[in-house]
Amino acid sequence: MPVVTIYTDGAAQGNPGRGGYGVVLLSGPHRKELSAGYRLTTNNRMELMAVITALECLKESCEIDLYTDSKYVADAFNKNWIKNWQRNGWKTASKKPVENQDLWQRLLAQVEKNQINWLWVKGHADNEYNERCDQLARKEIESRMKK
Repeated sequence: MPVVTIYTDGAAQGNPGRGGYGVVLLSGPHRKELSAGYRLTTNNRMELMAVITALECLKESCEIDLYTDSKYVADAFNKNWIKNWQRNGWKTASKKPVENQDLWQRLLAQVEKNQINWLWVKGHADNEYNERCDQLARKEIESRMKK
């Protein structure tokens, strides 16, 4: 099984507002960057889209170290929130509907195909690849402001 390291970040200016995400994929000597932007979105949706996009571009199942500065994303898997939400009919512990259920379900389809180690990294703490993802996301936001 190929080994891949993925860094992701999402951002929104206004919440909701213009948003973007950035991804850096690393495998051996290979490096790939992905990004996209949206006119009306939220930070959490962009964090999720970054991860989804990264996983959807993989051509085969992989062993992945996935770094995100989003506690929302990392904790959903590391603290088993996602399993609890599914078990509770996509309701939170407080019985409210889970936000972004459409993206969580899209993400789960990709998660099932891979072995993922979910790693939280502090944002804006001089991590080279996390900083690059942030740059990509912010560039997408800026490009949406010009349109």
